[in-house]
Amino acid sequence: MGLRKNVREAMLEAVPSLRAFAISLCGNVDRADDLVQEALLRAWANMESFQPGTNMSAWLFTILRNLFRSEYRKRRREVEDVDGSYAETLTSLPEQNSRLEIVEFRKALKMLPSEQRESLILVGASGFSYEEAAQICGCAVGTIKSRVNRARSRLAEILSIDSASDFGPDQETRAVANSDIVRTDRS
Repeated sequence: MGLRKNVREAMLEAVPSLRAFAISLCGNVDRADDLVQEALLRAWANMESFQPGTNMSAWLFTILRNLFRSEYRKRRREVEDVDGSYAETLTSLPEQNSRLEIVEFRKALKMLPSEQRESLILVGASGFSYEEAAQICGCAVGTIKSRVNRARSRLAEILSIDSASDFGPDQETRAVANSDIVRTDRS
């Protein structure tokens, strides 16, 4: 009973990271939630294949990734809103610059090859080591490092990022923030 409780707690602890990874894979929050739920159900049903002492989170990410790949292969043959006209009717324009930047980043992320995007999300956003990401993706550590490096370079190119100063608030916001710092220093 105690082992099952610990496993259950470890699985629940991984849910936010699994959800973020699922959203990055499929780009749809509702579909991502379904994907996470199905991955957790499969993990619970196949608990005997989990090796105690190994990384539970990596095991769950692997299940989720494999499930997504299987669904992707099935859906690949479906044709949905090819020109995007229906999708455009469902969206509203963002009202804040940060929201625009997030939308721009998501579009740029979708432009990356799936292997690069997946590797970048695992290492950069989900906090897995290169070794853990390689295990999840079923490839060599060097391959993950290469994919992450290429993904970062390509994102910088797509988003026209030349240096670290291009991150964060826009020029006007930085100017206001800097003027507040100057006033504080003179006080």
